[in-house]
Amino acid sequence: MSYKIFFTKEAEKDISKLDKTVKKQLYKKFVYFSELHDIKVVAKKLINHEAGEYRLRVGNFRIIFDLDKHQIIVLRVQHRKDVYSKKN
Repeated sequence: MSYKIFFTKEAEKDISKLDKTVKKQLYKKFVYFSELHDIKVVAKKLINHEAGEYRLRVGNFRIIFDLDKHQIIVLRVQHRKDVYSKKN
């Protein structure tokens, strides 16, 4: 079973600020993640749920998302040094 991926306005804004090469990397990973049978195999559950429920790693960037059955709701896409700070 595959996943549908939805983006929040904040996630779209985060992605729009990134380099073209990083955007290509993210696109390839989103396609890969959407085709998985169980996203929890590659995702890490976050202890502090303020940012989101899960995270995925793409190079130095983190994708913070919530999971609703077979829907991935992408909340943020940021560099690893910025994504967990409360200033978001």
